[in-house]
Amino acid sequence: MYFIKKMIFATAIATVLYNCSKKEQTFVDPLEINRDTLVDPSQDFFHYANGGWFKKNPIPASEESNGIFRMIQDTINNQIRNICERSAKEESVKGSNKQKIGDFYASGMDSIAIDKAGILPIKSELTKINSINDIPSLLKTIGYLHTIGCDPGFSFYVAQDDKNSSKNALKLLQGGLGLGERDYYFNNDEETKKIRSEYAKHIQLMLKFLGEKPDNIETQTSSILKLETELAKFSRKIEALRNPIKNYNKMSVAQLNATTPNIEWNEMLNNLSIIKVDSVIVGQPEFYKAFNTTVKSFSLNDWKNYLKWNLINSYASYLSKDINEQNFKFYSTVLNGIKVQKPRWKRIVQQTDSSLGELIGQVYVEEYLPKGTKEKLLEIGNNIRSVYAEHIKKLDWMSNVTKQKALYKLSKIVMKVGYPDKWKDMSSVVIDKNSYCKNVMNINKWEYNYYISKLGKPVDRQEWMMYPQTYNAYYNPSNNEICVPACNIIVPGFEGRMPDDAVLYGIIGGSTFGHEITHGFDDQGSQYDENGNLNNWWTAEDLEKFKAKTVLIVNQFNKYKIENKNINGDATQGENIADLGGVVMGFEAFKKTNQYKTNQSIGGLTPDKRYFLAYGYAWMVNHQKEALMRRIMVDVHSPAQYRVNGALSNIPDFYKAFNILPGSPMYQPADLRVMIW
Repeated sequence: MYFIKKMIFATAIATVLYNCSKKEQTFVDPLEINRDTLVDPSQDFFHYANGGWFKKNPIPASEESNGIFRMIQDTINNQIRNICERSAKEESVKGSNKQKIGDFYASGMDSIAIDKAGILPIKSELTKINSINDIPSLLKTIGYLHTIGCDPGFSFYVAQDDKNSSKNALKLLQGGLGLGERDYYFNNDEETKKIRSEYAKHIQLMLKFLGEKPDNIETQTSSILKLETELAKFSRKIEALRNPIKNYNKMSVAQLNATTPNIEWNEMLNNLSIIKVDSVIVGQPEFYKAFNTTVKSFSLNDWKNYLKWNLINSYASYLSKDINEQNFKFYSTVLNGIKVQKPRWKRIVQQTDSSLGELIGQVYVEEYLPKGTKEKLLEIGNNIRSVYAEHIKKLDWMSNVTKQKALYKLSKIVMKVGYPDKWKDMSSVVIDKNSYCKNVMNINKWEYNYYISKLGKPVDRQEWMMYPQTYNAYYNPSNNEICVPACNIIVPGFEGRMPDDAVLYGIIGGSTFGHEITHGFDDQGSQYDENGNLNNWWTAEDLEKFKAKTVLIVNQFNKYKIENKNINGDATQGENIADLGGVVMGFEAFKKTNQYKTNQSIGGLTPDKRYFLAYGYAWMVNHQKEALMRRIMVDVHSPAQYRVNGALSNIPDFYKAFNILPGSPMYQPADLRVMIW
């Protein structure tokens, strides 16, 4: 919901990282050694740039992917592990950040206590479900389960009103599906049918862990699948969720009640601990009409079975070994091709960071972040913004009226980099060493209350939706802002030295700042104005020209295929537009550097070649086949291979650098090349 995108960080201050007292080792340039020179760059640039590394580094059995993301994430995990283990060993003041980090980590590492507890940590929730005896008690229990991090029946969250970004609103969305994406319930290819079959077996085993009677489990599973399939039937496809106008249906609570007579929404909101709300934004009204029908068309026993499944599915990772391993077998092995679980410490480190990242971030910034990181990132970001403005001024397809509005929006983009100036207050969260699952539940409750407490309050535009140690970035259209956390500022292979500008601008400039800024002008972001409101600022003629260009990129990516599945050009168009805009702006900013102007070659690679190889390095990721197939169905990002090949095949400077000729797979005829920004 925050337009989150993968990003890479690079070295900010070389002198901070380089120990001059040690003899400098011979530098091995990753752009040179990562290549597979047996691959012709005009045939497949992605594997030319990265194939050498892939050959030497197969995907570990415990991972769904391997590549630059994994290398950097491993570094982050080791740093967070150090924070967690030191905190667990120290005698810290109760309620302090270190006490919470240490006790949470210790509770997760105590596998003996977790196995001994079995399903005891969720016993009281199961009792609530078993006590349902009418529709009001059903809706009350659904509401309660949402407050502890489950998502039965539907989804919702609190965020800025798309048409009034100064106010927070309650947004009701489709949800409640154990398989996540609706097409898993209906596609009839052999692979998807196999997943549905394995899903049914998985549910049966999880119900068995809950102590359900063996004779009833098959019938219970059938009812769960029927209920989820009914909800899926009225869920929109992933590409249909990209239209912010069609997914904005504001109505009063009274109007919502009129469309869903089986649900009294004032009471339902009370069940969700939400008070004093007079209007809601319904993303998919047809879904809520279907949810209203299922409340009565499915029996209370059907709903109890579904809620028990939703509960254990939400908490399986924090329960005993048998439950955890079965959950891993389906969601990691069947869906993503991961053969074995990561070591326990890695799993608990990642969960500690996920749950208490706000607290870990404060330690991380103090202990691992070099001084000057914010300044260096802002320098590159502002350089990208400058060339973006130059590009907009020169566009031959946009009128001056729209150009001025685009330039104004660009000038108003807020850049949040490094780490926040103010941290969230988690002092009310209670954490101890007694129960890992209960600790997670307590944090889920805190997070839930934190977000619903925003209703009726002014929007905090300084708030961050990521931690400084989070390997990611985002553009938020409602704030017209980009956020680039500073989790790790080292490009693998450049430890102890400043990467050359080709690398800096290929990675930080192109795939990060340029990418995120372009999200403000992609098929979704372009519908929001400089203040973050859903408001058309285009002339009718310019808007039609823009849409014609987005059709070209949709058509381009629809032609790409992985294994037996085509990429969904509609669903991925926003990311594809951002990738293209990012690599173009990164290159234009790089042209202003001394390295480019003096045509300085490094390792036998010209500046042009280094830049495009660096962009390929930014997306050096290899996925398990199963994970790749799943991503094509559920991810709005194209597979890494086409984030590189697809974007670069539109750029004349790339053709010149690598001698891309007509007839080669990387060659796009001039009339089909996409150039938007």
